[in-house]
Amino acid sequence: MTKDVDAYIAAAPKAAQPRLRQVRALIKSGAPKAEERISYGMPYYRYHGHLIYFAVFQNHIGLYPVGNADKHLEMSAYTTGKGTYRFPLDQPLPVVLIRRLVKTRVKENEEKAAAKAAPARRSSSARSKR
Repeated sequence: MTKDVDAYIAAAPKAAQPRLRQVRALIKSGAPKAEERISYGMPYYRYHGHLIYFAVFQNHIGLYPVGNADKHLEMSAYTTGKGTYRFPLDQPLPVVLIRRLVKTRVKENEEKAAAKAAPARRSSSARSKR
């Protein structure tokens, strides 16, 4: 599906393309096992469930960490809604914060996956002891 994300970036305004490539690289480096797709017409990453989306708009790049964006307090300057960050195209990207956010989302999804798997392991080990 990389071709689709390449096409998405190629279709974006020329001025936004380097930033989109940068956001993509930050996500891929922080979540190297994530599957890259297009969903809802924008680049999307899946790792143990929904991980993160991004999209370009006229004046900004939107980043959508699935879950509550407002709980990542270090990103509050960019929060515009419960699940949205906006990075103005005329300002540098907060690379360190985006990298940290992606790693946090990976950890959150891994913890959720482990929690879902734990009850299944307990119930199967209980059955095997009978």
